[in-house]
Amino acid sequence: MKPSDFEARMRSGEFFHDLRMLPATWAVLRLDGHGFTRFTARRFQKPFDASFHAQMIATAERLLERFQGLYAYTESDEISILLPRDWDLFDRELEKAASLSASLAGAVFSIACGEPVQFDSRAWLGARDEDVVDYFRWRQADATRCALNGWSYWTLRKAGRSVAEATAALHGKSVAFKNDLLRNHGINFNELPCWQRRGTGIYWERFEKEGFDPMRGLAVKTVRRRMKVDRELPMKGEYGKLVERLVRSADREGSRRTA
Repeated sequence: MKPSDFEARMRSGEFFHDLRMLPATWAVLRLDGHGFTRFTARRFQKPFDASFHAQMIATAERLLERFQGLYAYTESDEISILLPRDWDLFDRELEKAASLSASLAGAVFSIACGEPVQFDSRAWLGARDEDVVDYFRWRQADATRCALNGWSYWTLRKAGRSVAEATAALHGKSVAFKNDLLRNHGINFNELPCWQRRGTGIYWERFEKEGFDPMRGLAVKTVRRRMKVDRELPMKGEYGKLVERLVRSADREGSRRTA
């Protein structure tokens, strides 16, 4: 068998190598910490730990920059990276986008905490701007639900309940029940830090930077961009409007590049 034929036969077994994300669609890479329940129980305070949150933000920032994303959203051990419609890194290969994003997240977080950790990654695709808004509203709703559940569970655990007892006490219980439980322990859920209840957003903002032109001997201003970490996100409809503004801004920039 010719070497070229042998290689072609072997490569034909890479079934998903040529799978690409649909062109001209919005894409989100969503990463989750793998096995983080046990990992965080050993290393961090419950239900929320500021140092863990800082490491998640640092990881999200690196992903946003490396993958040329528009917006990053993180809550708990999850990160979502919004990619523009015309995103063309790795020729939009799904296998590479998922594997490289997961490996980068794992590397950044491992260096920060000094212990090997893993992330998994998947892709979400949306055809319309409204789909993107709905996606991030969905993830924020999940953040609120998980925060309420987490605070309720760990409040019971710290009050002396076992794992089984705390789990049974909350099974099938309503949002009102959990809010009342927290109030009975001196905790007002609505007064907890926003980043715990709503997640944190990271996006690009433009700003003027003052400089000096030595050739003309004049002070000059240039427009640069930087990452903004927003720990005070609005919620529901107002959050949807924020995401919509980011999406429309990206659409306008994309139109200018192709004009």
